[in-house]
Amino acid sequence: FDATMVRIGVMNLMLHGIDSPNIGRQDTLSKSYNEPSRYDVVLANPPFKGSIDKGDINEGLKLPTTKTELLFVNQMINIMKTGGRTSVIVPDGVLFGSSRAHKALRKMVIEECELKAIISMPSGVFKPYAGVSTGIMHFAKGGTTENVWFYDMEADGYSLDDKRDEVEENDIPDVLEKWAERDPGKESDRTAKSFFVPVSEIKENDYDLSINRYKEIVYEPIEYDPPLEIIQKLKEMEHGILKDLEELEAMLKK
Repeated sequence: FDATMVRIGVMNLMLHGIDSPNIGRQDTLSKSYNEPSRYDVVLANPPFKGSIDKGDINEGLKLPTTKTELLFVNQMINIMKTGGRTSVIVPDGVLFGSSRAHKALRKMVIEECELKAIISMPSGVFKPYAGVSTGIMHFAKGGTTENVWFYDMEADGYSLDDKRDEVEENDIPDVLEKWAERDPGKESDRTAKSFFVPVSEIKENDYDLSINRYKEIVYEPIEYDPPLEIIQKLKEMEHGILKDLEELEAMLKK
């Protein structure tokens, strides 16, 4: 809803080969916006934080909140056609927040849509602008959620600091490959990067969609030397240091 951002968006699309970009200047959460059941596909990376005046909220948005990161997802459900698909990036708090509105949104996505996937992304993928951990929700309007595919993405091909230099570690090709080959009957190993979780388990966990709720961590036992061996090694180190100091002292006295 900012004129400068509209111009920047138009310029960006033109630079990427879209000769006649169609970007409207409008607050899609406000009462003035009304496009129910219009779109087949919604791809979105809405702002992670924000709020809207309660009196300005579109009547079609039923969540009891003014938080825009929740209302945006609600609006995406509204504007999709039945069978339409949405992939949206959300801050992690949307996936596990305990407020009434957070739970209501997750219940809406699971029970009014077919939630297909939650892809957890590491904090740092949006640096230097934001350092929060984020995830991708992928769902279709209508249908029935039976199993949700989770993927623990640890790298995206760039360093996770403010510099964002290119690195070799990149899980994105693996995400695409495993998504194309996903099978609820086979991906049950909760220690793997990707696995399925039945919707019944998600409901039992108060609709929590955080991957950490379901992923199993394998802790490898660390073997240490016996205490007496460690003490002996420390004594040997101490003896070596003392010997070096004595040699240094003798050199200084010459």
